[in-house]
Amino acid sequence: MITDLREAMMSIEKINEAQPLLSVQDLRVWYELRRFGFGHAGYVKAVDGVSFELAEGETVAVVGESGCGKSSLMKTILGLNMPTSGGIVFDGENLSELQGGGLQKYRFKIGYVQQDPYGALPPFMSVQTILEEPLIISGLKGREERLSRIHKVMTEVKLHPVDDFLPKFPHMLSGGQQQRIVIARAMLREPKLIVADEPVSMLDASVRVEILKLMHALQESHGLSVIYVTHDLSTVKYFSQRIFVMYAGNLIEKADTRRLLENPLHPYTHALLAATSDPDARNADSFKEVPPGEPPSLVNPPKGCRFHPRCARAIAGLCDQKEPLDFEPEPHHFVACWLYQPQ
Repeated sequence: MITDLREAMMSIEKINEAQPLLSVQDLRVWYELRRFGFGHAGYVKAVDGVSFELAEGETVAVVGESGCGKSSLMKTILGLNMPTSGGIVFDGENLSELQGGGLQKYRFKIGYVQQDPYGALPPFMSVQTILEEPLIISGLKGREERLSRIHKVMTEVKLHPVDDFLPKFPHMLSGGQQQRIVIARAMLREPKLIVADEPVSMLDASVRVEILKLMHALQESHGLSVIYVTHDLSTVKYFSQRIFVMYAGNLIEKADTRRLLENPLHPYTHALLAATSDPDARNADSFKEVPPGEPPSLVNPPKGCRFHPRCARAIAGLCDQKEPLDFEPEPHHFVACWLYQPQ
């Protein structure tokens, strides 16, 4: 156990020393609300002051409840949303400065694996057309070269014989096969980064681990960076090197995977782990303790720590008044919680 922890820490230190592929600094993504389509009615603060860096070849998991801002964060990194403020620098390019063809080239360098494979694949297109279209859009004109690349990625995602799958339509495939097509499409343009938004949440339990193993194998063989978005902490251990915990638009805890799973610091992370299902017969005899209440409104988030209305350890006069800073009670383990402020 100690040896494994030392190896994990050495891996994290190497990552921290490397030049980041992706740098997100004080990012805010706010959506304007309008009353009857005309009058201003406030903002949905989906992402509110998020900062982190991602190294080449690194895999991180962003975890949190539904509605905490995970998908808005990922869509902004993909270039589908534009930042309200703050910055995203990917592969040396500032997203806010890109337009037209520059923005299109930015998007070509990032692969996107969606949550719902059936909804992500056009039902009226064959597998071959679905995979050929992105290559045509990106300017690959030679049909033989396109088919060669399609055969390569289909083999990598273990859909073979390839020629049997190419004429099929999405409804003719199982859920696992559909998701492999989605992954193949994400890999077609040889991206540097893969963003996977809840990639196994719509799949059967028996298929989930196989898809995660496949993504891990692709990440290692291509040296990819991966951002894995999920609400399920039970799946992150399969290939994530670090975990970022998100709550109400903020990143509240960041650490390497083993350290965070074995020693969570933020009360919300404790709650997430407590709510994680596992096949234990003792669970049939009791209910797990989870925090009361619901996640806060992102239109009018609570003052101070956004988790304090649900937190049994909240410090009156502090947690409900001041937004916590990022503290580092352990090396490379950051937590935004007043319980860990230096004495």
